[in-house]
Amino acid sequence: MDELFSVSGKVAIVTGARRGLGRAMSLALGRAGAKVFAVAKSLEADALVEEMREAGADCRYEPCNLLEPSMREGLVSRAIAHFGKLDILVNNAGAQQCLSAIDYPASVWQSDVDLMLTATLDLSQQAARAMMKSGGGKIIHIASISSFQGARNILGYSTVKHALVGMTKCMANEWASSGINVNAIAPGLFETDMASTVLRDEEKSRSLLGRIPSGRFGRPDDLDGPLLFLASDASRHMHGQVLVIDGGWLGR
Repeated sequence: MDELFSVSGKVAIVTGARRGLGRAMSLALGRAGAKVFAVAKSLEADALVEEMREAGADCRYEPCNLLEPSMREGLVSRAIAHFGKLDILVNNAGAQQCLSAIDYPASVWQSDVDLMLTATLDLSQQAARAMMKSGGGKIIHIASISSFQGARNILGYSTVKHALVGMTKCMANEWASSGINVNAIAPGLFETDMASTVLRDEEKSRSLLGRIPSGRFGRPDDLDGPLLFLASDASRHMHGQVLVIDGGWLGR
Protein backbone atom coordinates (compact mmCIF):
# COMPACT_ATOMS: atom_id res chain seq x y z
CA MET A 1 0.00 0.00 0.00
CA ASP A 2 2.87 2.38 0.77
CA GLU A 3 4.28 1.79 -2.71
CA LEU A 4 0.90 2.57 -4.26
CA PHE A 5 0.97 6.11 -2.87
CA SER A 6 4.73 6.59 -3.18
CA VAL A 7 6.38 9.38 -5.15
CA SER A 8 9.87 8.57 -3.89
CA GLY A 9 12.45 9.13 -6.61
CA LYS A 10 9.95 10.87 -8.88
CA VAL A 11 10.76 14.23 -10.45
CA ALA A 12 8.17 17.00 -10.25
CA ILE A 13 7.88 20.50 -11.68
CA VAL A 14 5.74 22.85 -9.58
CA THR A 15 4.89 26.33 -10.85
CA GLY A 16 4.04 29.19 -8.53
CA ALA A 17 6.15 27.31 -6.02
CA ARG A 18 7.57 30.12 -3.90
CA ARG A 19 4.54 30.77 -1.71
CA GLY A 20 1.00 29.77 -0.85
CA LEU A 21 -0.36 26.48 -2.15
CA GLY A 22 2.58 26.05 -4.54
CA ARG A 23 5.04 26.21 -1.67
CA ALA A 24 3.00 23.73 0.37
CA MET A 25 2.74 21.30 -2.55
CA SER A 26 6.46 21.54 -3.27
CA LEU A 27 7.19 20.70 0.36
CA ALA A 28 4.68 17.83 0.36
CA LEU A 29 6.27 16.28 -2.70
CA GLY A 30 9.79 16.84 -1.38
CA ARG A 31 9.04 15.35 2.03
CA ALA A 32 7.51 12.34 0.29
CA GLY A 33 10.77 11.72 -1.55
CA ALA A 34 10.23 13.48 -4.88
CA LYS A 35 12.83 15.72 -6.48
CA VAL A 36 11.29 19.13 -7.08
CA PHE A 37 12.05 21.61 -9.85
CA ALA A 38 10.39 24.67 -8.33
CA VAL A 39 9.37 27.54 -10.59
CA ALA A 40 8.15 31.04 -9.74
CA LYS A 41 8.44 34.62 -10.96
CA SER A 42 10.67 35.85 -8.11
CA LEU A 43 14.39 35.97 -8.77
CA GLU A 44 15.05 34.02 -5.57
CA ALA A 45 13.33 31.51 -3.33
CA ASP A 46 16.02 30.94 -0.74
CA ALA A 47 13.55 30.29 2.08
CA LEU A 48 11.79 27.56 0.10
CA VAL A 49 15.02 25.91 -1.02
CA GLU A 50 16.39 25.95 2.52
CA GLU A 51 13.19 24.47 3.96
CA MET A 52 13.26 21.76 1.32
CA ARG A 53 16.87 20.92 2.12
CA GLU A 54 16.13 20.82 5.86
CA ALA A 55 13.41 18.28 5.04
CA GLY A 56 15.99 16.19 3.16
CA ALA A 57 14.42 17.01 -0.21
CA ASP A 58 16.28 17.59 -3.46
CA CYS A 59 15.12 20.91 -4.88
CA ARG A 60 16.23 23.20 -7.68
CA TYR A 61 14.66 26.63 -8.07
CA GLU A 62 14.33 28.39 -11.41
CA PRO A 63 12.95 31.92 -11.71
CA CYS A 64 10.56 32.16 -14.64
CA ASN A 65 7.94 34.72 -15.55
CA LEU A 66 5.37 32.43 -17.14
CA LEU A 67 3.84 35.39 -18.96
CA GLU A 68 6.95 35.45 -21.15
CA PRO A 69 6.90 32.73 -23.85
CA SER A 70 10.68 32.98 -24.23
CA MET A 71 11.16 32.13 -20.55
CA ARG A 72 8.75 29.18 -20.74
CA GLU A 73 10.51 27.79 -23.79
CA GLY A 74 12.55 24.73 -22.87
CA LEU A 75 11.52 24.81 -19.20
CA VAL A 76 10.70 21.10 -19.12
CA SER A 77 13.92 20.25 -20.96
CA ARG A 78 15.90 22.19 -18.34
CA ALA A 79 14.24 20.24 -15.55
CA ILE A 80 15.03 16.97 -17.31
CA ALA A 81 18.61 18.06 -17.94
CA HIS A 82 19.04 18.69 -14.22
CA PHE A 83 17.19 15.69 -12.76
CA GLY A 84 17.32 13.22 -15.65
CA LYS A 85 13.58 12.77 -16.18
CA LEU A 86 10.11 14.20 -15.51
CA ASP A 87 7.26 12.30 -13.84
CA ILE A 88 4.93 15.01 -12.49
CA LEU A 89 3.89 18.50 -13.57
CA VAL A 90 1.85 20.66 -11.20
CA ASN A 91 0.42 23.72 -12.98
CA ASN A 92 -0.28 25.93 -9.98
CA ALA A 93 0.84 29.47 -10.89
CA GLY A 94 -2.01 31.94 -10.79
CA ALA A 95 -3.18 35.40 -9.81
CA GLN A 96 -6.48 36.93 -8.85
CA GLN A 97 -7.39 40.51 -9.76
CA CYS A 98 -10.33 42.03 -7.89
CA LEU A 99 -12.06 44.34 -10.34
CA SER A 100 -15.69 44.80 -11.34
CA ALA A 101 -16.82 43.21 -14.59
CA ILE A 102 -17.92 46.54 -16.02
CA ASP A 103 -14.43 47.98 -15.57
CA TYR A 104 -12.30 44.87 -16.18
CA PRO A 105 -9.37 46.08 -18.33
CA ALA A 106 -8.50 44.18 -21.48
CA SER A 107 -4.85 44.12 -20.43
CA VAL A 108 -5.66 42.38 -17.13
CA TRP A 109 -7.96 39.94 -18.91
CA GLN A 110 -5.17 39.04 -21.33
CA SER A 111 -2.73 38.57 -18.46
CA ASP A 112 -5.17 36.20 -16.72
CA VAL A 113 -5.55 34.12 -19.87
CA ASP A 114 -1.84 34.11 -20.63
CA LEU A 115 -0.79 33.06 -17.12
CA MET A 116 -3.44 30.53 -16.18
CA LEU A 117 -4.39 29.07 -19.57
CA THR A 118 -1.76 29.73 -22.24
CA ALA A 119 1.21 29.00 -19.96
CA THR A 120 -0.56 25.92 -18.61
CA LEU A 121 -1.14 24.65 -22.15
CA ASP A 122 2.46 25.35 -23.13
CA LEU A 123 4.03 23.56 -20.14
CA SER A 124 1.58 20.68 -20.39
CA GLN A 125 2.49 20.18 -24.05
CA GLN A 126 6.19 20.26 -23.18
CA ALA A 127 5.65 17.78 -20.35
CA ALA A 128 3.41 15.48 -22.39
CA ARG A 129 5.96 15.19 -25.19
CA ALA A 130 8.61 14.14 -22.68
CA MET A 131 6.25 11.80 -20.83
CA MET A 132 5.17 10.07 -24.04
CA LYS A 133 8.81 9.20 -24.69
CA SER A 134 9.35 7.89 -21.16
CA GLY A 135 6.13 5.88 -20.88
CA GLY A 136 3.80 8.21 -19.03
CA GLY A 137 3.44 10.65 -16.17
CA LYS A 138 1.12 12.86 -14.15
CA ILE A 139 -0.13 16.33 -15.02
CA ILE A 140 -2.05 18.09 -12.26
CA HIS A 141 -3.79 21.42 -12.83
CA ILE A 142 -4.81 23.60 -9.89
CA ALA A 143 -8.36 24.70 -10.53
CA SER A 144 -10.70 26.30 -7.95
CA ILE A 145 -14.24 26.26 -6.62
CA SER A 146 -14.46 29.27 -8.95
CA SER A 147 -14.26 26.70 -11.75
CA PHE A 148 -17.87 25.82 -10.95
CA GLN A 149 -19.57 29.03 -9.84
CA GLY A 150 -19.50 32.72 -10.46
CA ALA A 151 -18.42 35.38 -8.00
CA ARG A 152 -18.26 39.13 -7.79
CA ASN A 153 -15.17 41.04 -8.91
CA ILE A 154 -13.04 38.10 -10.11
CA LEU A 155 -14.25 37.86 -13.69
CA GLY A 156 -10.89 36.90 -15.21
CA TYR A 157 -9.92 34.40 -12.52
CA SER A 158 -13.27 32.62 -12.48
CA THR A 159 -13.48 32.50 -16.28
CA VAL A 160 -10.05 30.95 -16.77
CA LYS A 161 -10.61 28.49 -13.92
CA HIS A 162 -13.82 27.35 -15.64
CA ALA A 163 -11.82 26.90 -18.85
CA LEU A 164 -9.10 24.99 -17.00
CA VAL A 165 -11.57 22.22 -16.17
CA GLY A 166 -12.35 21.89 -19.88
CA MET A 167 -8.64 21.81 -20.67
CA THR A 168 -8.15 19.06 -18.09
CA LYS A 169 -10.81 16.89 -19.70
CA CYS A 170 -9.60 17.49 -23.26
CA MET A 171 -5.99 16.67 -22.43
CA ALA A 172 -7.07 13.56 -20.54
CA ASN A 173 -9.07 12.34 -23.53
CA GLU A 174 -6.07 12.64 -25.84
CA TRP A 175 -3.22 11.60 -23.56
CA ALA A 176 -4.63 8.82 -21.38
CA SER A 177 -3.71 6.20 -23.95
CA SER A 178 -0.09 7.36 -23.69
CA GLY A 179 0.00 6.65 -19.96
CA ILE A 180 -0.43 10.28 -18.95
CA ASN A 181 -2.96 11.04 -16.22
CA VAL A 182 -4.32 14.59 -16.46
CA ASN A 183 -6.45 15.63 -13.49
CA ALA A 184 -7.08 18.72 -11.39
CA ILE A 185 -7.48 19.85 -7.80
CA ALA A 186 -10.03 22.55 -7.00
CA PRO A 187 -9.32 24.20 -3.65
CA GLY A 188 -11.91 26.27 -1.86
CA LEU A 189 -11.06 29.18 0.41
CA PHE A 190 -7.59 28.60 1.82
CA GLU A 191 -5.41 30.55 4.24
CA THR A 192 -2.99 31.96 1.66
CA ASP A 193 -1.82 35.37 0.49
CA MET A 194 -4.38 35.28 -2.33
CA ALA A 195 -7.22 35.22 0.22
CA SER A 196 -5.56 37.58 2.70
CA THR A 197 -7.84 40.54 1.94
CA VAL A 198 -10.92 38.47 2.70
CA LEU A 199 -9.40 36.83 5.76
CA ARG A 200 -8.51 40.22 7.27
CA ASP A 201 -12.14 41.35 6.99
CA GLU A 202 -13.76 39.91 10.13
CA GLU A 203 -17.32 40.43 8.93
CA LYS A 204 -16.62 38.88 5.53
CA SER A 205 -14.73 35.99 7.12
CA ARG A 206 -17.63 35.18 9.46
CA SER A 207 -20.04 35.24 6.54
CA LEU A 208 -17.89 32.90 4.45
CA LEU A 209 -17.24 30.51 7.34
CA GLY A 210 -20.99 30.18 7.76
CA ARG A 211 -21.09 28.73 4.25
CA ILE A 212 -18.39 26.10 4.89
CA PRO A 213 -19.72 22.91 6.55
CA SER A 214 -16.32 22.09 8.07
CA GLY A 215 -16.39 25.45 9.85
CA ARG A 216 -12.90 26.52 8.82
CA PHE A 217 -10.86 27.75 5.91
CA GLY A 218 -8.48 25.35 4.24
CA ARG A 219 -4.87 25.13 5.32
CA PRO A 220 -2.19 24.66 2.62
CA ASP A 221 -1.28 21.20 3.94
CA ASP A 222 -4.88 20.07 3.39
CA LEU A 223 -3.80 19.50 -0.21
CA ASP A 224 -0.98 17.10 0.70
CA GLY A 225 -3.12 13.96 0.51
CA PRO A 226 -5.03 14.81 -2.69
CA LEU A 227 -1.79 15.90 -4.35
CA LEU A 228 0.11 12.72 -3.47
CA PHE A 229 -2.88 10.64 -4.58
CA LEU A 230 -2.90 12.26 -8.03
CA ALA A 231 0.89 12.21 -8.29
CA SER A 232 1.22 8.51 -7.42
CA ASP A 233 0.16 5.17 -8.88
CA ALA A 234 -2.88 5.24 -6.60
CA SER A 235 -4.66 7.31 -9.28
CA ARG A 236 -3.38 5.32 -12.25
CA HIS A 237 -6.87 4.75 -13.73
CA MET A 238 -8.13 8.28 -13.03
CA HIS A 239 -8.31 10.66 -15.98
CA GLY A 240 -9.97 14.02 -16.55
CA GLN A 241 -11.32 14.42 -13.02
CA VAL A 242 -11.38 17.33 -10.58
CA LEU A 243 -10.89 16.74 -6.85
CA VAL A 244 -12.73 19.47 -4.93
CA ILE A 245 -11.07 20.28 -1.59
CA ASP A 246 -13.30 22.94 -0.06
CA GLY A 247 -14.55 21.85 3.37
CA GLY A 248 -17.93 21.10 1.81
CA TRP A 249 -18.53 24.53 0.23
CA LEU A 250 -19.89 23.19 -3.08
CA GLY A 251 -22.00 20.61 -1.25
CA ARG A 252 -24.20 23.30 0.23
